[in-house]
Order: sequence, then structure tokens, then C-alpha cells
Amino acid sequence: MTRVPQVLRVHQREALAALDAAWSSGRRRAWVALPPGAGKTLVGLKVIEDRVAAGAVGKAVVLGPNTAISGQWARAATDLGLDVSLDRSLDRLVTALTYQALAVFDADTEVDDDGTESVESGDEGTSLLTRLHPNGQAFVEQLQGAGPLLLVLDECHHLLEVWGRLIGELLDLLPNAMVLGLTATPPESLSADQAALVDDLFGHPLYAASIPAVVKVGDLAPFVELAWLTTPTPTENDWLAEQAARFQELVTQLTDPEFGSLPLLQWLDARFTAGTVPWFNLRKQQPELARAVLRLHHVGLLAPPPGARLGEEHRTTPTADDWCLLIDDWLGKHLTRSGDPQDEAVVEAVRRALPSVGYQWTKRGIRRGRSPVDRVLARSASKATATVDIVAAEHRNLADRLRMLVLCDHERAGATLPADLAGVIDQQAGSAHAMLSALIESPETGGLNPMMVTGGTVAGARGTLTAFLERLPDRALAERLRLEPLEGSASAWCLVGPWDSRVWVNLVTRFFEDGHCRVLVGTRALLGEGWDAKPITGLVDATAVTTLTSVVQTRGRALRIDPGWPEKVAVNWSLVCVSDAHPKGGNDWDRLVRKHVGFLGLDDEGQIIDGVAHLDPTFSPYVPPPVSEFAAANARALVRSEQRVGIRDQWRVGEEYADALVSTIRITARGRPDQGGFGLGAAPAEVVLRADAAELRGIRRHAARDHLTSASTAVALVVGVAAASAGAFPLAGLALLLAGVSAAIRGRSQLERGREALKAAESPPSVVRIASAVADGLRSVALTSRGSESVEVAVDHDGVYRCVLRGVDDDEAEIFATALDEAVAPIALPRYLVPRWVSLEGEHPARERGWSQTWRSLRAGSGRIRPDGVVWHPVPTILGVNAERAAAYAAAWDHWVGGGTAIYTGSPEGQGILAANHGADPFDASTVMRRQWT
Repeated sequence: MTRVPQVLRVHQREALAALDAAWSSGRRRAWVALPPGAGKTLVGLKVIEDRVAAGAVGKAVVLGPNTAISGQWARAATDLGLDVSLDRSLDRLVTALTYQALAVFDADTEVDDDGTESVESGDEGTSLLTRLHPNGQAFVEQLQGAGPLLLVLDECHHLLEVWGRLIGELLDLLPNAMVLGLTATPPESLSADQAALVDDLFGHPLYAASIPAVVKVGDLAPFVELAWLTTPTPTENDWLAEQAARFQELVTQLTDPEFGSLPLLQWLDARFTAGTVPWFNLRKQQPELARAVLRLHHVGLLAPPPGARLGEEHRTTPTADDWCLLIDDWLGKHLTRSGDPQDEAVVEAVRRALPSVGYQWTKRGIRRGRSPVDRVLARSASKATATVDIVAAEHRNLADRLRMLVLCDHERAGATLPADLAGVIDQQAGSAHAMLSALIESPETGGLNPMMVTGGTVAGARGTLTAFLERLPDRALAERLRLEPLEGSASAWCLVGPWDSRVWVNLVTRFFEDGHCRVLVGTRALLGEGWDAKPITGLVDATAVTTLTSVVQTRGRALRIDPGWPEKVAVNWSLVCVSDAHPKGGNDWDRLVRKHVGFLGLDDEGQIIDGVAHLDPTFSPYVPPPVSEFAAANARALVRSEQRVGIRDQWRVGEEYADALVSTIRITARGRPDQGGFGLGAAPAEVVLRADAAELRGIRRHAARDHLTSASTAVALVVGVAAASAGAFPLAGLALLLAGVSAAIRGRSQLERGREALKAAESPPSVVRIASAVADGLRSVALTSRGSESVEVAVDHDGVYRCVLRGVDDDEAEIFATALDEAVAPIALPRYLVPRWVSLEGEHPARERGWSQTWRSLRAGSGRIRPDGVVWHPVPTILGVNAERAAAYAAAWDHWVGGGTAIYTGSPEGQGILAANHGADPFDASTVMRRQWT
């Protein structure tokens, strides 16, 4: 058997070194996370070689989620010269099987037809043995009798999602086996329960590398994530609007002061505005309810709760979920206990309206129910149209290089449509069948020979399938296959005959790679994981599953390096349908947000960040953009998709990286310059105003010149007087002339200095100065290890300041970002305040001409600037916990910005200042917290 030489990549070498150290220390179980395309298979096979050579095991069994992955292991093992089998006989060195050898796993069932995730987990008290198929039980007995065994669990995140704790029972049946878990799921994305299970079964994750890290070393293709925003079709939207009417009527009633013995708004005011429960406690104990309250305040329906501050998530209209939380609090704590017949009528009105937004009133309060609204949004026919538009645009970008993958949750929708959706959406809307039909029938994409391949079907246009049969290398198989119309499609046909997915996946893949088919439609279960086609140039994600695992796996299909096009840049598209006609019309947006939480992508400024902001800088995780802006957002995405060369340059492949996430803050000044905002300057404040004078710190560079000029003037005067006394009038005249010139120069210097001082005194502090003050304040009390020297502030092309503290871990970076966020925030209820004296003397120099303005500038040049006001700023919470920290921050603030002693707001003086300045917003800025990869 010929052995194919294998060259290990950077992260493969690092993973194997970590595993070697673990085995040497006596560890028998390990968990390694490498992204799709980083070479997990070769790592596993190298471990098998190593453990067999060391005599630690005699055989290896590899389990994966589908036949594509088990076939991949078999081919790779053969290339290494290892004896491999795809059956359960266990008579070879390596056996590659699917998890179905033990139990049924079907990724198609992870979401239902409504787009609702339905991942199964093990029930407490249920033994794994009782859930195994008899063939699975027999296979476990084979494993137990196979001798020293290495069990490799590929894509083992499925074990956590599907079996939960039951994987522990499986491993308990094989106490002497060595176990290697391989996954593409980053350890930090695991839930608390999953992380505990991994730690219990495998120990702490041994090694992990992120997708950006593997791109940086050149082992994955650079890529960009984009979104295509759609609205429901007119028929779908009309249905949504009709469904929304009842809930909209309820919301109108909720603001009626006569609706209930204690109307909702009065109840909320008593609970949260005039109540005695500290806001901090409510926010910590019931964060979603607190968010709903602040959103109600944002739209002017409620006064601000004492101590509350609006963040990015609060500056939006209350959603149906928000209203339901508030109503539940109102009903559960008052109306259902009042005994008032009027309140019983209110409860009944709420009960009737809730189902329209997917909720139900129960004895335990309001609970989430099922709503067909989700199906309409997740399976909207507009997504098939969007897919056609995207594929057509990418074809214009790439021409013959185009290889587009379209992933759906299901080949065919299984459930019957609810009666009220008849005539609203098609039974197969959102399925792979519907996507294929749309692509075939469009003049823009039909010529690209789209095909569909699933676990049960190969389909396409009749001419495409005919061409496929003509190119089959197995002519005997080609003769046995026949064409039949695809059920439910007027344009597609399918191939029927004696073959199965083990055969047709490889054949269709080769046809696709060779460019005879340039768009491939498939299901996530078959093509979304483990399947490999290196020329893929991008994908359209039409799935509804939102786990980071699924997102990482689906994107991994497009990130393989293409030997035929080393400069390949992948462009991946997420489809999202949003309606403004229904209170739950943003459900699909929420799915998009969940998909991208924790997933790292390149934004338009070249930063690698997680969350929807890498799709478009205007996107918020809390609210979709207005429908009126969808066309503009899609246009920006199309322009970005054309910039593949620029995207590759932004990735800066080959440069060093830390493979770490750090918290950052983005600050946008909303106000006009005369109403707030930020000034300029990266050095400490040049002019610091006090209550009665000014300190010219950065203006002193003129002093030496002034002293020299003054000395020259004095000498010239002495010479002139002496010359005049001696009768040397020409010399005297010259000396006096020089003295006059020198005095004029000195006066002009002071005038210039005065004007510069006035300008500096009037300018608000810059973001750099505020950030530096925060950083130095934190470092001075040992909350961070670095200070202002590590502050990095970059300004985007749209004027957004990106601030981060470099050279620290993420905990310290988050402390800095949170403190800076509070430093530029409006004044709520801080423990301490710091002052900043301001002057408006020269604010309107154009109105004050002549000697008046000149005189003020001359006085300012010598430090005589009259402050005519003081602006107060909050001390960040972490720096205001005690007087020592507040004093440290005040010192840093004075150095960078200029100010004075921190004032405790619990003192009589502080109470007065706080009362006069509560709610003041000196910078009128909005802030967004993000996590950035470095």
C-alpha cells in the first residue's frame, strides 16, 4: 500500500504536541478543538499511529456524525498506509463508522418546520442501554471485547447536543479505552452544563485554535460574512398584519389609564420608579424585565428608574417579548390578586391576545407557546428569491470560478401546514426542493446547472442530470439510473436507481468541483458538516439552527484552500426575513443574532469581531434595521462581495496574532459640536482651568522665547539710553528701534499664546484623554496591569471611536471598556463625581473684534482665563467603590483632562451637585461594547 507523505500544519503540530504531553502524563482522555479545514482528521490518525506504536492500544474506532465524515477518515487512513474498514467487524487497525452504529442521530430533526430548535437531550434516569438499538447494544459488546482500544469521537459536540449526560454511560462501558474527542466547537462557546460535562468526561479542553488563527497562517481561505435582508411576500405580510391586530389593540389598551383597577403604567411607575428595590438588584436578578422597563422609558411611557442608565440594548421600541414580561409582572403581582371584576376582564383580554404573538396565559403566568409566525419568517418564499439574487450577483463577480453552496434544514417540509397558513405559504417553502426549483426557473441562475443532493435524493434540471450521467465514470451504474420528475416541482427531475448517498455524494461533488454544476443545494445534515469540496467560493445559509457549532460547521465548507485558486476568498451569506407588520416580525433577526454571537468575522474596517456588527457596522444585536433601510444594506453587502482582493488584504495573512478575544468599546458622538461631543488631542490637557485661574501646561513652550525677547528688549533699551546720554544719537535710535521691535515680538507671542490657550480651554476633552485617564486610574489602584501607554483609539471612516486596552487579558480589557463606557455616560447615580471647569470667554470671537478680543487673548497668554462654569462627570463604578479609588481616578482625570477633587454624592455637597446634574449628558455619546480578536 502506497503511503502518501503528509506535511503537518502549524496547528496540527501544536495539537499533537499537547496530546503527546497529555498521554505522557498518564492522561487517557482528551478534547481538542480545531476549526473545519484545520486538519482534525490527520491529527486523529497521527494519534492512532502514535498510540499503536507505543503499545498503548491495539485498535482504533472512529465515530462521526455522517457517512461523508466516516468516508473521509477511511480515505485519509488509506493515504497514511493504515489498514481501515467501514464495517463493524473490528478486524482492521482502524474502523470508521457513524454514530448511527450506536444510536439514531439525524441533524435534520434539530429544527422543526417552524424554525424552532428541538435538540434532544437525555432524560434523567434513562439508561443509555435502553436507548440503544439492538444492533447498537451488540456493537458495544464488540467494543468491550476488542482489547486495548482508542475511541476517537469526531465532531463530538453532537454527543453533547443529542445525548447529553448519556455519553458518560457509553464511556463507562469502556473503562479501559483511551478517548480522543475532536470538535470544531470553541470551548468558550459551550454552555455551563456542556462545559461541566466535557470537563467530567475529557478533562479541561487540551488544545484549541480559532478560525481566524488558521486563516492567519494561511491554512484556511480568507472570508467575509454578509447578510441579505428580505421582507415577507405581500401575501405573507398581509397575514402577519392580520395576526398582529389583536395584540396591537391590547398594547393600545395597556396605555389607557382606565384599563384595570391599577393600570399598567401606574403599576410600573410604582414598581420601578418610585419603588424601594435598588435598580442594581433588579438588573442583576431579572435582567430581561429590567431591559423591558428601560425600553418603555426610551419611548417616553415611563420615567427613568433611579440609578438606571440606558445602553445600546435599551434604545429601541419595546418588543412583544418585552410587553409580555411587563404584563406578566403586572398580572401576577397585582391584577390576579385584586379580586376586582374589572381586573378579571383585563386578564381575559390579555389571554385572548397573547396567542397572536406566540404566548399563552397559564396558571403559572404567561408562557411561551407555538406560533406559525415563526414558520412564515423562517420559510418565507422571499428567501428563495434572495438566493437567486445572491447567486446571480456572485456569478457576475466570479464568472466560471463560481461554486456556490446553498444549505437548507430539510429536503422537504414534513409537517402539514396549519389551516390558517393555507394559501399564505407553500407547503415546501424554505425546503431544498423549493430552493432548487427557484434556481432552475430563474433565467439568471438556470444556466449555472444547479443540482440538489441530500441523503435521499439527487435532483436538477433534466439537461443537467443528463450531462451528469454522461460523465459518470461507472458506465454500468449510469445505465441503471433513470430520470423521474421531482415530486412537487414543475422544473426539477431526480435520478432513481441502485445507488445510495455513499456513492452519489462523491460523484456529485466531483461534478460540482469540475464546474459542470456551479450551484449545489443540500441539507445541513449531509453537506453542512464533514463534506469537503475545496473550490467552494461561498455559501447561502438558509438554515434556522442558531448554535455556534452549526454556524462554524456550515461556514467551514467554504473555507478550504483551493489548490486551483490559491487567492480564493470565500463570501458567506446569511438570509434573514423581517416584517414590520407584526410585533414578532423580528424573530428571524433574533436567529441571525444568535448565529453570530461568538462567531468571528471581518468587519468593513478590517477588525475581526464577533456578533452581527461584522456583517454590517449599522447592525445591532437588539433590533433589526428599519425595513426602509434594507435596500441600502443589501447594496452595501453587494459592494462588499465585489471586494475580494481588499478582503484578503484586510486579513493580513502571515502577520503575528495572539489568538485571543479582548473587550472593546465603540463610542459615537451624537450631538453637534456646540452641544457636546469630543475634542481633539492625544497628550494631557494643555490648559487646565481652576475655579479662579488657569494652568497653562502645554502652552509653556513659548516661555523661553518670551524670556529671550524680554532680555533682548532690556539690553536694547539700556544701550539706547546710554548712547543718547553720550550724544551718539544714531546708535541710540537704532537701539530704541530694536527695543521696540523686540517688545512687539514679545507682545505678539503672548497674543498667540493667549489665543491658543483660549482655544484649548474651550475645547472638550478628546476620547484619547478620557480613555487615558480611565486607564491610568485603573492601573494606579491595581485593577489593570497597564495604563495610558496601552490605550489604543482608532477612528472609523464614519467617525466612530474604537477603544481598547492592549497588552492585557480579556478580564482587564473588559474592566477598562466598562469603566470608559461609564466615564462618557450621562450622570445617573454614581457614588462620586469629578469636575471639569470650562470657559466660554472666546466661544464667539467673530462677535468680539478689536481691542476687546485682543485684550482677552493677552490676558489669557499669562494664564488669566476666567472659568464661567463647571461640568460634572461620573466616576466609573469600579473606581468609585471607595474614597481611595475615587481619589486615584480624580488625579488621573486632572492630569489628562483637568479637574479637581472627587466629590462623594452621599455628602451634603455631593447630594446638591447630583440633584442639579442628574441626567446631564456632557458628551451626548452612544456606546457599543464588542469583543475583538487579536
